[in-house]
Amino acid sequence: MKKFNRRDFLKAASATAAASVVAGCAQTSTSLPQSPAAQGQSVIGLVVPKMPIVRVGFIGVGQRGYGHVKRMSHIEGTKIVAICDTHDEVLERSAQYLVDKGVEKPALYSGGERAYQQMLARDDIDIVIISTPWAWHAPMAIDTMNSAKHAFVEVPLALTVEEMWQIVDTAERTQKNCMMMENVNYGRDELMVLNMVRQGLFGELLHGEAAYIHELRWQMKEIEHKTGSWRTEWHAKRDGNLYPTHGLGPVSQYMNINRGDRFDYLTSMSSPALGRSAYAKREFTAEHQRNQLDYIAGDMNTTIIKTIQGRSIMVQHDTTTPRPYSRHNLIQGTNGVFAGFPNRIALENNGSKSFHEWDHDMQAWYDKYDHPLWVKMGEEAQRNGGHGGMDFLMFWRMIYCLRNGEPLDQDVYDGAAWSVISPLSAQSVANRSSSVDVPDFTRGAWKNAKPLGIVGA
Repeated sequence: MKKFNRRDFLKAASATAAASVVAGCAQTSTSLPQSPAAQGQSVIGLVVPKMPIVRVGFIGVGQRGYGHVKRMSHIEGTKIVAICDTHDEVLERSAQYLVDKGVEKPALYSGGERAYQQMLARDDIDIVIISTPWAWHAPMAIDTMNSAKHAFVEVPLALTVEEMWQIVDTAERTQKNCMMMENVNYGRDELMVLNMVRQGLFGELLHGEAAYIHELRWQMKEIEHKTGSWRTEWHAKRDGNLYPTHGLGPVSQYMNINRGDRFDYLTSMSSPALGRSAYAKREFTAEHQRNQLDYIAGDMNTTIIKTIQGRSIMVQHDTTTPRPYSRHNLIQGTNGVFAGFPNRIALENNGSKSFHEWDHDMQAWYDKYDHPLWVKMGEEAQRNGGHGGMDFLMFWRMIYCLRNGEPLDQDVYDGAAWSVISPLSAQSVANRSSSVDVPDFTRGAWKNAKPLGIVGA
């Protein structure tokens, strides 16, 4: 590992964290150039030296991060070196889980919002898993790479266009991985559809639909700790798509976004914002803090993205209205369509009953088109859990790539492109749904980047 000056790092990290957290609470500036001058080399296809043992640090183990600790402890070739959290209770819970499992107790860091910087000053950590509130993703990812470590960040990668560019620039300058951990790309259905797309089953791709429709009003009752304690406030800060990546990640991989195509521009509009306020009035006293917020995020946001190759993608967000969960996961081509929730296929050729009616029987399609990665690891992934196994499979694949000197399936450009839809959608909504250009975070390298292949390990 490249040596770094611990004292200089800690000084720089404090400044970076303070600036980025403030930026994360602001709306996107429209004055930034679309592609500022590069500070380093592209990290598309980045391969780092093989790691016989991947030494891991964790920042944030309250809810999501605790599950990550458990899953990582089941993966061969890893060593959990250190864990950081601002709450001692969850910190000790993760440590005790490892001890009970017979694993050496990791070093623990707490005591304040900057405690993670002390952990990053260690020289015996290779990668850092970041599972913290959204506003901390950018500063922590940047500090991680500046400390000569690879960053793996929960979704979204960052909150503003400025932060996206800071992360991209840091990755290119340090030549470190910064992967946004979009776990949905490792779901069985999403992997199967990717395999079907690569085999040309749907013909030439035309249109995709992605969503995060998930009723989460109950999180408003999480006041002091847990996700709702900070996520609720975003409904009073930004009117746009607050959480675009779960549905958008898989559709982007189907369409080779940043690998032969890219997002060109978008337009967005929101419905009235009624549900959160109504829920607060029903569930809390009039003087409660949840009734003091002005909920501005429309209950349903719909964003349309146009790609350079002319394809269209609809992305929706709704965590407020009472309706069944859906990510849409729709891909339409010249030969037919796959749609999720519930899964169904209609094709003009290649075994579908008829393109005039849906085929809901997935077993025959699984038997023929299950992704080789799921065929190999699906049972173990489901056994170790995490959203039907997608979480474990994502971690297993990350570690496999690092140990075998292979590029990761998702890179910093993917995380930036998928995440930037949030601030740009808000910008469009605020301007009568005017179109907004999507930055080319690859600075043109998307034109020659190879599509994600169908890997078997």
